[in-house]
Amino acid sequence: MTGSLRRLRPRLVATDLDGTIVRSDGTISERTLAALVAVETAGSEVVFVTGRPPRWMDKVASVTGHHGLAICGNGAVVYDLRREQIVETYAMDASVARKVVALIKAEIPDVCFAVETATGFAHEPEYPPLERDLSVVHEIASVENLLDGPVLKLLARHTSLTPDEFLVQTRAAAGPYAEFTHSSKIALVEISALGVSKATTLASFCARHGISADEVVAFGDMPNDLPMLAWAGQSYAVANAHPTVLDAVANHTASNDADGVAQVVEKLFA
Repeated sequence: MTGSLRRLRPRLVATDLDGTIVRSDGTISERTLAALVAVETAGSEVVFVTGRPPRWMDKVASVTGHHGLAICGNGAVVYDLRREQIVETYAMDASVARKVVALIKAEIPDVCFAVETATGFAHEPEYPPLERDLSVVHEIASVENLLDGPVLKLLARHTSLTPDEFLVQTRAAAGPYAEFTHSSKIALVEISALGVSKATTLASFCARHGISADEVVAFGDMPNDLPMLAWAGQSYAVANAHPTVLDAVANHTASNDADGVAQVVEKLFA
């Protein structure tokens, strides 16, 4: 583990889920869960900050004891894990989403789209849903027909580009109108309302609770974590992080499978 640990305990621990505290087998270890309990026992807060939609959070709520908050959809949603309810949204207007789709389709062949809203998930016929998406009722239609209300997250897929190539091309096509990032090993770009990121929603939450950036320690692994890691006073990249994250973040810890977040938290809250 590189970097120095501060003497003062953080008032808030913000951590990504997949690839950061969630192991490769989809579990969260007992050691990590114990470390997060220690944070709250010490009087500090834990906030999960994830690209996951709220509909994927039921298992996290169960495993972590149905307490605390999660920031989902890369900042688009604040989700109450106790009640398993959305309490706040930062959505993209449908007219803006339609413009973004049109600009990307004009520049990138073979792109297809899915849409996350507060009420569910829908996708184009060509869009290949992830396995966990297949268990929910979802509408299938052209994306233009799906954009009839506020959009929490627009998802773009491509079959032949690399994730990084696809991100660069979608930003070039429609960058002034939305936020573009990715958190996957496939060419899946996540598009949020302009000005909305993990960092902005976390900063808003902290401001309401009188917590400064210097009092926050954050953990992440993928490009969608970069705004949050840049904002927090103390940030760590896990060893399995994307190369751009490892380059951007000075402090590194062990991988998700080696409980890297827990290793840091245990020292901070010893």
